[in-house]
This record gives sequence, structure tokens and C-alpha cells, in this order.
Amino acid sequence: MEQLKDLGQIYSHAAEKFNQYDGKDFILPSEFKERVKEINTNTITYNDFSAVIQTKGSQRGALNIFLPNQWFYIASYFTDYYKELVRYRSLSLQVASKERLKALGNGTLTEQEKDALNSLDLNEESKSFLEKFITDYSWWHGAKTIDRGDFYVSPILTCAGLVNASQSFVADLCAFLADKQDLATAVVKGAEADSSEGQLRLCKEFKKTPLQQIFYGAPGTGKSYEINEITKTYPVIRTTFHPDSDYSTFVGAYKPVMTQVNLRDVSGHIVMENGKCVKEERITYKYVKQAFLKAYLASWKKYADGGETLNPQFLIIEEINRGNCAQIFGDLFQLLDRADNGFSTYPIEADTDLQTEISKAFSEGGEFSLGEEFNIEGVVSGYSGITEAVKEGRVLLLPNNLYIWATMNTSDQSLFPIDSAFKRRWDWKYVKITDAKKEWKIKCGSEECDWWTFVTEINKKIAKETSSDDKKLGYFFCKPDKNGNTISEDKFVGKVLFYLWNDVFKDSDTSLFKVGEYTEEATFEAFYNDDNTVNIEAIRKYLVAVVGDNNIKSGNEEGPSPDGNPSNGIDYTKYSFNGETRLSKKDLGYKIVMKYINEHSDKTFEELQKDLAFDERVDNKYRYKGVLAKVEDINGSYQDCFGDEQTSSDSVNYKVLTWWNKYNIDFIINFAKKQGWSVEKETE
Repeated sequence: MEQLKDLGQIYSHAAEKFNQYDGKDFILPSEFKERVKEINTNTITYNDFSAVIQTKGSQRGALNIFLPNQWFYIASYFTDYYKELVRYRSLSLQVASKERLKALGNGTLTEQEKDALNSLDLNEESKSFLEKFITDYSWWHGAKTIDRGDFYVSPILTCAGLVNASQSFVADLCAFLADKQDLATAVVKGAEADSSEGQLRLCKEFKKTPLQQIFYGAPGTGKSYEINEITKTYPVIRTTFHPDSDYSTFVGAYKPVMTQVNLRDVSGHIVMENGKCVKEERITYKYVKQAFLKAYLASWKKYADGGETLNPQFLIIEEINRGNCAQIFGDLFQLLDRADNGFSTYPIEADTDLQTEISKAFSEGGEFSLGEEFNIEGVVSGYSGITEAVKEGRVLLLPNNLYIWATMNTSDQSLFPIDSAFKRRWDWKYVKITDAKKEWKIKCGSEECDWWTFVTEINKKIAKETSSDDKKLGYFFCKPDKNGNTISEDKFVGKVLFYLWNDVFKDSDTSLFKVGEYTEEATFEAFYNDDNTVNIEAIRKYLVAVVGDNNIKSGNEEGPSPDGNPSNGIDYTKYSFNGETRLSKKDLGYKIVMKYINEHSDKTFEELQKDLAFDERVDNKYRYKGVLAKVEDINGSYQDCFGDEQTSSDSVNYKVLTWWNKYNIDFIINFAKKQGWSVEKETE
């Protein structure tokens, strides 16, 4: 009786092993090169740290695929997983046809298909695994339907945390090595032997940390935060790429500056007055260093001043794919190819302006003087005189304490595509969407929705719609206002819903956005009323469609108790007032007061406060600081009881009470009725 292995366990085991891989360059073993001359009928040639595969049969002629040696190593880790996936697929075709598997997706087996499954020579556990494989793609991290020949690509790349668009050939290598276990083992052993070789002086804390890596993932996953946590005790120079970034804004260039110079007459003589030279302001040109050059000079200075242990210098590039990397880096691209000792493998010549600036900075008395004992001979193989060449600025060479890290939102990949040659010079670190456990809430009138619940559910819908993780929301995509834990309705609509409408769903399934009261049309403007305030009811409809009505909770409307104990027996009665419905006590009380203030804007603060003063029917402990209170009188726990700051006609800054509850709401309702305004209780 045949037995299937648990794909979930194989996946976890492979991922755990792979996570120990440090991503260093290595040379493929001779045994591998001698035996592998072709891959899938395509010719392969080898360099020291890379390989080139020449494809056949393209309308454009032969095309080249450039592979770093790391891809062979990565592929060798997942051969067991690949082989088991293929076994599962083969058995699935005995349960249902290709056409049925394509249509089935994450569906349910028919009774006939279940009978076919049960007839297979498998134990009960294996049958359960196979049914799960066919009907639950999330179990084995599948994306493409299993009728396809390349169904295995997504789970392998997900396990390895690789960018799907550029590195899918890893999965093909995995398929190639699956029945050549001796070659896969040779690759692993060769890489591990190379990685054990010693290096020159390195930053002690970062010996196994990539010199160049890109933190990538969905927007709001905390990529910048993670980098900041790692580097916060070290010197950092930070820059952000954008569409107008270029070499001069990244490295440096001459720029006009105002400078005081001696005034000269028409004959060129200095003008004197009272025995002193007369000065004038004149535009001159000065070389202005930008982020790369600042980090380059600082890192060499730290290298020269360091002892046995170096201090790192970080250059952080935010949003690296929002700029044209080829244009921005120019010939600096060559420097990103680092040798095992951490220095650039191939130094490049500096242009005259850059050479002058570097030479001045490194010279005796310069801002980044390297000193007489500076010596780096031998760090670049076959390059004699490298010490003076770097010191004089004639060549550029990255030292092994310069760390260049970057962030990249996968949702922005189409802005400026990064070519494969540039990509292979970086390590890629995937930042997963996780619950940061901040307990943030989305405000929706008097109700609220847990932010992480919303993120989890909307991401399922995004994944279904786009078949990708790129457009998903990270936990930090939207943050509450300062010192709070609630995301306001305005911020939620303006930042979250606008992104989901404009960047994710607008051109596909817009059913979630059918929230208008009088139309079935899906529109974004339905989230706003005619006075441009947010439409609470529309937000609620959207939230219910995403998370379900049971995940929309009523907020605590009672306010803080004066004795610090939580209130009990909350009354969730809803009201209608001034054309608005489903108002909580908090919202109702606040809107009544604001309507009165707006209609009596000529009154002083003292007059308004007197008009709105609580009467004896309201217990003292539920009067808080009054309906209106001066800003300076609101302190401690009472700060949570009041809304935004207002200014009276006599320039007094004050705030309006928002903590209306069952103990004081009748007062303000009676006040409204005295003004001739209608307030009605709503029935469910």
C-alpha cells in the first residue's frame, strides 16, 4: 500500500534548513560542471560565480538566462518537496481529469470523485492528504492549478522566499535536480565548504549579515522598521529613490551657492574702503556630496580608524524600485559585485570631479583623513597599488564595512523594473505580513472593527483577486492617530479604502464597493456625503462585507468612571438626529452641542458654557469637566472625554464633551428639544 508524505511537514523542514543559508557566493564543484552541460535541452556555460543558460526555439533567436550560483544551491534544498508534489499530482489525475482539476481549484470533490479517491491503493491518512492537496491549495502554498505543468513553481518559491517574477528558474532547476540527488548533494557540500573560508577584518556583529540586501514585501509590513531596529545603534545615512532621482542626486555634483567674494573694479583691482576689502555676494559652484559619497567616505574613515574589529556604516535606500536604478547607480553598479572578503571585486575609475573631492576628503587634514598607516594592499586580487589609488580617489572600491540596504514594496514593482543583473548582486529578505499585536481598531461611528481581523480578511480577498501577495496590506499600512489605538473613519477611507479601490479592485471585482444607499453601482465616492464628510453607513457596509457583522463591535460608550473602574450595563440604543441615523450616545451628544455652537458662533465661551451647563438631574460624577471646558482645565483621564479643540468668539480655546452615556444623555436630548430639534430613538 502506497503512502504519501505530509506536504506541510516537508515544506516546514525545507524552509527551516534553507533559512540557515547565508547566501554567499561560491564556486560550483567540478563534478557538477563536468556532468551538467545542458538543462532541459538548453546549453549551459559556467563562470566562477554564475552560469549562463542559452535557450532554444525563441522567435527572437537564442535568449540568455543569467543565474547566480546561489540558485543551484537553493534548488537543491527543495528536491524532496518537488518530488512529493509530483507524486500528489500524478495521483490527483487518477481522481479527476485535467479539465476538472482546473475548474475545481479550491472547491469540493463530487461523490464520484470521492469514490475514485477511496479506490486508490493508499492508507486512510494518505487519502486525507490527497483530498487536501486537491481542495486546499493553502496547505501546500499552491497558486497555479494542479492541472498545469508548472504548478510546483509557486510553492517552491514561497518556501524559499523568492521574488516570483525574477527567480522562477529556481523551480526549474529543482525539477532538473530532483532525480540527480548526488549532484544536488555535491552542490550543497561545495557551497558549505566555500562559506567556511576565512575573511579579512569584518564587523563582528555582522559577519553573517549580507552587505547588500533588499527588504521586500507588501506595503505596511514594517520593512523600514525592521531595518531601523537592526541599525539604530550604528551610523546610518538614509536616502529615498523617486522617479527624478539620478546619479548626481545619489553621488554628488557641482551646484550653485551664494558666496562672499572681494569686489573688483573694471580693471580687476580689489575695491578698498576704509582700509578694508569690500565684499559682494556672488554665485559660485561647489561640489555637494550626496548620500552615496557621504557613506563611502565615512565607511573608509571607519575602516582606517578601526582595529581588529570594524565599525559598520549603513547606507539605507528607501523605495529602491521607485527610481531608475540603472540611471542612479551608473557605473557604481560594478562595485556591488563583492568578493568573499567583502570588498568590491572590480574597482572602477572615478571621474575627475569625484576624484578631486575624494582626494581632498582623504588627504591629511581632510574631513575623512585616512592617515599615513592606511594600507589595503591585497584586498583586490591582482591589483597592485590599490592603497594609493583609493586614497587619491583615482578608483572607487567599496570596503567590507559599507552595508547598503534597501526597501521595496512589491506592489510597486512595475514602476521601475529592476533587471536581473542588478538583482543578483543583492540578497533578498522577505518581510511577511504578521500581527503586530497593537490591538488597533477601525472606528465606525459608535462601533469599531479590529484592524488585524480586517487585514486578515481583506488580504484573502486580495489574494483571490490578484493571485499574488504583492497588493496585500501589511499591519502598518495605516496607523492610528498619535497616542491612540483607533484608526479614524477619515483615515480609513482616505488611505485604506482609496488604495483598495484604486490599486486593487477598480478594474476587476468591485462588488465590495457597492455601498451606496440609492444605487447598485460600485463607486468610491459613496464613502462621502454631499458635505464631504465620510459616510459612516457606507463604511459599515464595506466592513460587514469583508469581516462579517459579528466582527463589528459596539464601542464602550460610557466613558471613564471617576473612580477608575470600568462601567457596566452599557446601553447600545441608537438615535436619529438632524438627518443622520444610527447615532450612538457619544455621537448624538456631540452633534447636538456642535450644532448649537455653530448656530451661536457670536457668543463668548462663558455664554456658551452657561447655556450648556448640566443641571441638577445629572449626577456630579457624570458631568466630568462640563459640556464645555477650557483646554487647560482638561487633564488626566478626562482628556479622553473630550473632542477636538474649538475656539470661541472671544478667542478662548476649549473642547466639547464626547462621553455621553445613559447617565447624562437625557439632559442633552431635552436641551435639543428646547431648541425645537427632533431626536428620535431607533428600533432594531
